[in-house]
Order: sequence, then structure tokens, then C-alpha cells
Amino acid sequence: MKNIKNILALALVGLVFLSTSAYTVDQAEFVVVKRLGEIVSVKKSPGLYFKMPFIEDLKRFDNRIVTLDWEEPARFVTSENKYMLVDSFVKWRIIDPAKYYVSIKEGGESAAENRLSNVVNAGLRAEFGKRTVHDVIAGERSAVMDSLRKSADLEARQMGIEVVDVRLKRVDYSEDISKSVFDRMIAERKRIANQLRSEGSAASEKIRADADKQSEVIIAEAYRDAQKTKGEGDASATAIYNQAYGKNPEFYAFYRSTEAYKNSFKTKSDVMVLDPGSDFFKYMRSPAKK
Repeated sequence: MKNIKNILALALVGLVFLSTSAYTVDQAEFVVVKRLGEIVSVKKSPGLYFKMPFIEDLKRFDNRIVTLDWEEPARFVTSENKYMLVDSFVKWRIIDPAKYYVSIKEGGESAAENRLSNVVNAGLRAEFGKRTVHDVIAGERSAVMDSLRKSADLEARQMGIEVVDVRLKRVDYSEDISKSVFDRMIAERKRIANQLRSEGSAASEKIRADADKQSEVIIAEAYRDAQKTKGEGDASATAIYNQAYGKNPEFYAFYRSTEAYKNSFKTKSDVMVLDPGSDFFKYMRSPAKK
């Protein structure tokens, strides 16, 4: 009976020893093994491991990519002494757990992000300070991000961190100069609008003058053609009259006289004072008196 108790006691001690010495490493983490405060090993591969209980303890770190995104944009000055509001974020991860632990001590991820934030802001200040507004907004934005990532990564590796990427989400004027910039933009747009109106008015006057000129030319040509047609008609009429007169002069004289009578006595109030024996009344007298 006593032997059984001893065996059970030894089994219990073994279970306790096993439970306190065995540990697992997940694929999404690194584990730093410390012995009396000193780092003795780093486990990067997932699996089952053992440690000395009560002497060695563990420190776990996430090995996945972490995003550092600031709540408020930061202010930086360009080479033109213009203040810009910059909203950015950083992608980073731990690559050397031992160096990372020594650098941040017990501060954890927040301490690492504070140090990384200082590194990135210093890099942004340097990059913006040697570029113009146009460069940082459009012209060299990609170059700024690439240069900033390299410089930040070089500093961060001293903490056991790799800077995977740095991105500028928004680059804008600070509020104190935005109004003056917008005012200049509005003034420029008004100037362009006035210029376009002036050019449009000049083009309108030119088109109107050209239309008036073409109208006068068309009317003159139409009048010329009308007079020409009228002259040709008069000539044809005269030729017809001459031809008719040549065939029967007496009838032609009679016809002309009747036309003269019609034109002379259009209304009852028309009065003419003539000698009754004049040739005008030749065809109005009886044949015996001619």
C-alpha cells in the first residue's frame, strides 16, 4: 500500500513538472525564453517545447504585420515654408524578437509604436523639408514614401522591427493657409471666366459683323440680278413692241392709246384740259371726224 502511494506521488510530481515545463509556440507568434531575466533562446517555429520550470519563463510576441495609424494628421513644413497636414500610416512587424524585447523592455507594443512614430515623423520632417508643395502632393509622392520607408526601416531594425510599408493617405494645406489658397484659386477661376467671356464677346462681334457684311453682299447681288433681269425684260418687251409695231403700226398706235386712256382716267375725279382736236382723242372720235 505504501508503494502504491509513493508511485502515485511520483506520478503527480511528474505531471506537475510536465505541465510547468511544456509549452507550445503558435505559428502567429515568437517566444523568447528567459532564465533568471536573461534571454537563453528564441522560438520562431511553431511546435511543442520544454523549459525548466520555475527557473525559465516565456515572453510571447505577435509576428504578424501590424498597422500604426495616427488618429490626427501631423504638420510638416516644406522647403517653401508652407505648412502641410499629413495623414499617414506604417506597416511593421517583429523580425528579431530578442532585440525587440531588449529595446522595449516591458513597454510592449505601445512602446514600440511610440519609438517607431518618432522615427517616421523625423523622416517625414526631413523629406518634406527638402521638397516643394507640388513635389509632396503629386510630383514626388512615390519617391517620398519609398525614401521614408527605407530610412525608417534602417532605424527600426535596431529595435528588431522591419518597416514593411509607409503610405501617405492625405497631404493637404494646413487650415491657416487653406483659405488664402482657395481665395487665389477662386480669383484665378474668375480671371479665366472673364477672359473667356471677353473672347466670346469678341468672337460674337466678329461673327455678327461678318453676317452683316454677307447680308449686304447678298442684298446687293440680289438687287443687281433683279435689275439685270428687269433690264432684260424691258429689252424683250421693247423688241416685242417693235416687232408688233412693224407688223401693224395702226393697231399698235391704237393699243398704246387705249393704255394711255386707262392710265389717264382711273377715277371719276380725274380732269384733263385738252384741245378736242388733239391727237390724244384720235381714237375717241367717230370715224367721220378723223
